[in-house]
Amino acid sequence: MSAAVFVAVLAAALMHAVWNALIKVRLDRFASIQLMTLGMGVAALPALPFVEMPHGMVWVWILTSTALHTGYRLFLIKAYETGDLSLAYPLARGTAPLLTTLGGILLVNEVPGSLAMAGILFLCAGTALMSFRGGTDIGGVDRRAVGFALVTSLFVAGYTLTDGSGARAASTASSYAVWLFVVDGLWTLVLSLWLRGRPIVSSMLLEWKTGVVTGALAAGAYWIAMWAMTKAPIASVAALRETSILFAMSISFLALRERLTAWRIAAALFIVAGVIALRLG
Repeated sequence: MSAAVFVAVLAAALMHAVWNALIKVRLDRFASIQLMTLGMGVAALPALPFVEMPHGMVWVWILTSTALHTGYRLFLIKAYETGDLSLAYPLARGTAPLLTTLGGILLVNEVPGSLAMAGILFLCAGTALMSFRGGTDIGGVDRRAVGFALVTSLFVAGYTLTDGSGARAASTASSYAVWLFVVDGLWTLVLSLWLRGRPIVSSMLLEWKTGVVTGALAAGAYWIAMWAMTKAPIASVAALRETSILFAMSISFLALRERLTAWRIAAALFIVAGVIALRLG
């Protein structure tokens, strides 16, 4: 992974942490995540005249990704409804890079080197440790929450591999990203109306400013990730994106004055070790 790609993915991880910190709106989980997805589509609209129209197989990747992103969002919501965040987050996010690595080996024929593989494992371990600190006893949680979280990780790995392949097949990563965000945003509007009716649109309009800001940050972060996947192995990019949790910890400590525990420090060291290994690999 080149220095430029490495720095760009770290910047995307920082943007991911920032929009997660800003997404606290006065809506339920379904409405808030749909609002952010709509915001991504709105943010991408001005770029449509400046990118090429997708062709042939690229549309298949875009439509497949839209379906996978929908599944990801719906199962993530169910995971949060049936279990604690401290359980759902590490299972969904920490497991996904490992699944992406396996998928990359089997489907894309990308086998990470030993250092890169070590970096992926360190980052996954750090993500899990950061999320589990002080969480609920795993033995006492609802098995449905575990199931929903693991299915969510399958969707994350699925759309990561799909978008990496789609961005490579498109004329440019920007073309793929812009059209994906617009199509996903339009489908999100249709799905929201179908499941909740017109009242959900009225409630989301009250928070449209938050939707635009978080949507723009999320779109920018994921566009960088898709561009990076055209320059570096998909699994390495997917794992490096998980440094967002390190940035989130920094925000919580510096801005929100949350306590910096020994568990968080240990998790941060795992993540930093993973970052170094990925860079060297």
